[in-house]
Parts: sequence; C-alpha cells; structure tokens
Amino acid sequence: MADGLAYIGAALATGLSCIGGGIAVGNAAPAAIGATSEDPKAFGKAIIFVVLGEGIAIYGMLVSILLIFAR
Repeated sequence: MADGLAYIGAALATGLSCIGGGIAVGNAAPAAIGATSEDPKAFGKAIIFVVLGEGIAIYGMLVSILLIFAR
C-alpha cells in the first residue's frame, strides 16, 4: 500500500508541476518575445521569467525522484 501511494504522489508531483510550468512558460514566452522585439536589450531580463517557469517543472521532477528512491 505504501509503495502505491508513493508512486501516486510522485505522479501527481510531476504531472501537476509540469502543467504549471507549461502554463507559466506559455504566458511568459510570448511576452518575452514581444519585449525583445521592442528592445533587444531586454532579452536578459525577459528570459529569466521563462527560466523560472521551467524551474517549477524541474522541482516537481526532483520531488518525485525523492519520493520514489528515498524510502
């Protein structure tokens, strides 16, 4: 029973964080492209927000790895 719940928790951690990361990147990337087209110097500042959205998915995957292997 405990193994099954750990796998369900890992799947939820990965799935929901990837959905959240996808939503964040989907909203931040077009804004970053628009800001870069108006001012090329804004690329560094704009890409940070896209990377933060990707970080959400990476953290969720890290949590799921910890749930599966750290028992």
